[in-house]
Amino acid sequence: QWSTTMLSKVLLCLALGTASAFTPINSARHVTTKMMSSPATGTGPSLDYNPEKYADEANAGNHRKLGDALRDGDIERKKAEKEQYEREHAMELAREERQRKIEFMRDMPEDTPAGRVADFMYKGGITEILEQLDNDLIGLLPVKKRVREIAALLVLDKMRRKLGFETAVPSLHMCFTGAPGTGKTTVAVRMGQILQRMGYCRTGHVVVATRDDLVGQYVGHTAPKTKEVIKKAMGGVLLIDEAYYLYNAANDRDYGQESIEILLNVMEKQQEDLIVVLAGYKDRMDRFFSFIPGMSSRIGNHIDFPNYEVDELVDIAKVMIRDLEYQLDPMAEATFKNYIEHRKRMPFFSNARTVRNAMDRARMNSAIRVFNEGLAGQQITVADLKAIKSVDFQIILDEIIAAGEDAIVA
Repeated sequence: QWSTTMLSKVLLCLALGTASAFTPINSARHVTTKMMSSPATGTGPSLDYNPEKYADEANAGNHRKLGDALRDGDIERKKAEKEQYEREHAMELAREERQRKIEFMRDMPEDTPAGRVADFMYKGGITEILEQLDNDLIGLLPVKKRVREIAALLVLDKMRRKLGFETAVPSLHMCFTGAPGTGKTTVAVRMGQILQRMGYCRTGHVVVATRDDLVGQYVGHTAPKTKEVIKKAMGGVLLIDEAYYLYNAANDRDYGQESIEILLNVMEKQQEDLIVVLAGYKDRMDRFFSFIPGMSSRIGNHIDFPNYEVDELVDIAKVMIRDLEYQLDPMAEATFKNYIEHRKRMPFFSNARTVRNAMDRARMNSAIRVFNEGLAGQQITVADLKAIKSVDFQIILDEIIAAGEDAIVA
């Protein structure tokens, strides 16, 4: 029964023309035909070298020829080989360069012009700075002489360097000893300018510091404080006033020793970028150096600032009067000189600082006098505004005489 049914269905399909429905599908033949119809591998447009097609900003540098890449790689290889050769033969190259320099200096005639000192002084601005030092500081001839000696060393060193001679940076760390008000800070500023003009420091600025700026109050506080001050002074001059307070011989645990060790390290290893100037009284600085011999050995220039004489202090007062555009009454100079003679015998005399304090008091007394005259109905003139009279100094002279020689005054 089943065979008869199936035979009937086959005959019906044949009659209707759907015999192809029973034909097996040859999938392999169709896939092969499809693959053969695709382009050959390596011939697609994506592998074409066409820089203009992608020459926009977003694709800049993203394509180059293989030959360019190989050439760049070869350059880098040769550069690396050259650097390795220079490292391996550094001593030999340095020896050859040294020999060439020796031969050059040997063959140089002895009468070869090296230039004029005045030209180096003027071009470097040294002449101008030394003139400013003469105008700013009255007296102090030993100090000015020492500053000129240092300037001479720097100028001649620069002349030697220009010709090719071997030069070494001299030890420029300094110690200024003397009483307060003798011009130590002013000289430090001028020295910073000279060193900057001659190329021995970058900026020539001066940073003034004391123990409070360098030493901390607890463990781990000193090093950051000292390094911060040194950082501010880099390229210029670090002036440490009353430097002997950094060391306390009575206390082994004093934090100042840590600050000193940092300073010693910087003075030795970074002397080309920082000039350290220690300042203070001579006897105390000598005792400080006896405790810290490593500090003394690093100081190449010791300059002592003597106390001013009375006549020099009067001249300093005249310079201050001139700069402030005042005029001294003829009798005022004699009264001021009498004041200075009394004040020098009293405690805590500070040379030019005491003169400045006295001038400030005299200006105030002059202002009060003229102000009261104006209130009384008197006409005030330009001469009144510019004049400092004897009576203005007499007031402060009477005050110190009444106080006695042991009194502490400004």
